[in-house]
Amino acid sequence: MKRYIAAIMYTAIAFGATPSFADTSAAAALRTGDMKKLVFHSTPEAVSKAAFQVSPDGEEKTLEAYQGKHVLVNFWATWCAPCRKEMPMLSELQAELGGDDFEVVTIATGRNSPAGIAKFFHDVKIDNLPTYQDPRQALASQMGVFGLPISVILDPEGNEVARLRGDADWSSDSAKAIIAELTGK
Repeated sequence: MKRYIAAIMYTAIAFGATPSFADTSAAAALRTGDMKKLVFHSTPEAVSKAAFQVSPDGEEKTLEAYQGKHVLVNFWATWCAPCRKEMPMLSELQAELGGDDFEVVTIATGRNSPAGIAKFFHDVKIDNLPTYQDPRQALASQMGVFGLPISVILDPEGNEVARLRGDADWSSDSAKAIIAELTGK
């Protein structure tokens, strides 16, 4: 059976079939400054189907809801000093490039009260990013988020194509160029 599948794959490649994932090498070449920490995967990786809260009353969704666009998912917490520094830059990236083909999704992971999140966003003057929560860290732990902040970039098929550990200047020219390259803007 394995030989049969391999034969089909080699035949498809011989006749010019291309992989279903986009080549990210051009975007990777645009990394400078903080963006050098952004690691592109050689092949897209599946993400967790764990639900996270999108409202204080417990309404939930999964990352599958964002298929069809590139998404920068940022895992953060109200007590995280680097997150406080990074959040305005994520907001600027969303303001400039957010739309039908790209979105910044912020998910507070761990113990973060809705009131604490609202205060955090008010203090750093953020009004264009979601206040989603992962209170039991189900999504974060299944996605290998051990330390904050962590940002992952998902392709339109909902797979992880890149990951950045720690904070970064997401409002930099390099970050914007990477997102523009990925989305074809």
